[in-house]
Amino acid sequence: MAEFTIHTSLLFDPKKKAFVTNISLTVNPSTGLITRLTTRPTAALPTPLPPNDIDLTGKVVLPGFVDAHTHIFLHSYSERPSLEQKRDASAAERVIRATNHLRAALLAGYTTYRDLGSESMGDADANVRDAVARGLTPGPRLFVATRVLASSGAYEPRTENGPASCGGSGGCGLPAGSDVVDGVEEARKAVRRRIAAGADVIKFYADYRRRVMRFPPKQLHPYEGSVLFPPDTPNPDVMVFAQEEMDMIVREATLARCPVAAHCGTVEAGMAAVAAGVKTIEHSYFASDELFRGMAAKSIVFVPTLAVCERLHAARFPQILAQTKRAYDLGVRLAAGGDTGTFPHGENAREVELLIEAGVSVEDALEACTVGGWEACGGDWCGYRFGWFDEGLRADVVALDADPRQDKQALRKVSFVMKDARVWKRDGVAVGMV
Repeated sequence: MAEFTIHTSLLFDPKKKAFVTNISLTVNPSTGLITRLTTRPTAALPTPLPPNDIDLTGKVVLPGFVDAHTHIFLHSYSERPSLEQKRDASAAERVIRATNHLRAALLAGYTTYRDLGSESMGDADANVRDAVARGLTPGPRLFVATRVLASSGAYEPRTENGPASCGGSGGCGLPAGSDVVDGVEEARKAVRRRIAAGADVIKFYADYRRRVMRFPPKQLHPYEGSVLFPPDTPNPDVMVFAQEEMDMIVREATLARCPVAAHCGTVEAGMAAVAAGVKTIEHSYFASDELFRGMAAKSIVFVPTLAVCERLHAARFPQILAQTKRAYDLGVRLAAGGDTGTFPHGENAREVELLIEAGVSVEDALEACTVGGWEACGGDWCGYRFGWFDEGLRADVVALDADPRQDKQALRKVSFVMKDARVWKRDGVAVGMV
C-alpha cells in the first residue's frame, strides 16, 4: 500500500510537552509506521492535495492515547457488581463484551490498552490480544497481565459456602481470580507461568482485603444486607506478600524483560513495592511524601486510577486528588489509567480530566496518557514505540474538535482515529467497523 501524508495545523508533541504548528506526518500502511515528519514553512497545504492525503488542519492532533490500567472483561459496576459478572456471566458473554469494549475504546482515541488482570477469565486476555493483533477484531493494541499474582485467598471472588479451594481458607467457590503464590520459590514459578501464558506485564497484589469473610460486604451477598454491625473499617487492606516474595517477583520478571505492576492501597505496601523495584504502582489510595520520594528516586511510574476512586472512594476523593498533585510536585512519573472497566470503556478520558482537576498541567496530563503510558507498558521492552511522533514509531494519530487547553471535555470530542496507519474514525464516524 502506498504511503500518504496527514497534514496538521496544531499538533501536541508530548516529548516537548508543547503544541506545535504546521506539521505533516507521512505514514506507511504496510508497516504501520510513521516514515517522515516535516514542518511546513506556512499553514498552506500542497495544491492540489494528493488524493490519499488527509487534511486535519483546524483540528488538534495528538498521538493515540494509552490507558495504562484497564480490565477488558469488566463492564461498569453501576450496571452489575464485579462478583456477579464473574459468577453469572458466561465466558462467551464476557469475550463478546470485551470486543465491544475494545471498539468503544478505539473510537474514543485509545490505541493502546494495558490490561491488568483477566478478572477470573484465566489467560483469555492474551487470546483477545492476539485476535486484535491478527486483525480479527478492531481495538487498541493490548499489553496483558493474564492472571494476577496474590497469596492464598487474598484476591478471589468469595462466598460463604464455597469449597475450601483457596489454600484451605474456604469461602472460594467461584472462578479463580489469581495465580496463587505462597513463598519465594512459588513466586519464581508463578512469574514463569505467567510469561509462558503470554503475559506482557506481571501484576501482583501487594495488599488487599484479606479478612473479607469476617464482615462480608454487600457486593458479595447481593441477596442480603450482610452483617448488621460491622466495625468502622471492616475489611482494611493488609499486606499480601512479604518483602522477599515481592523481590523475587520483580527479579524473575526482569529476566524476561517484563515490567511489574503492583496494586497498592497502603503506604506500607507501596514502600515494599518501591524496595522491590516495580515498574508501576497502581492506586495508592493512601500515600506519603516518603513513598513519593522513593518512587521519584527510582523512576517508578504512578498510575493513580482517579476515575475509579471518584466512584468507589468518594468520601476520600478530595484527599486522593491532593496526594496525586503532591506526587506530581515531587517529581513522580505519571501514567493515565482509570481502572477502566469498573466504569464504561469509551469514557477513558475521565482519568486525564481528573489529573488536570488535581492540578497537573494540561501538557503533563496529555504526556501521561501518551509517553507515560508507553513507559508503563514497559518502554522499549514493549517491542514497539508509540505515544509520540517520530520516524519509525507506530502511526497512531487522534484528532480533536476542541483544544484541551480551553475545553475541559475536549478529549471526548474525538473526530479522527488512526492506529498503525489505518483509519478507524473519520469526521466523527467509525470506518471499517460492522
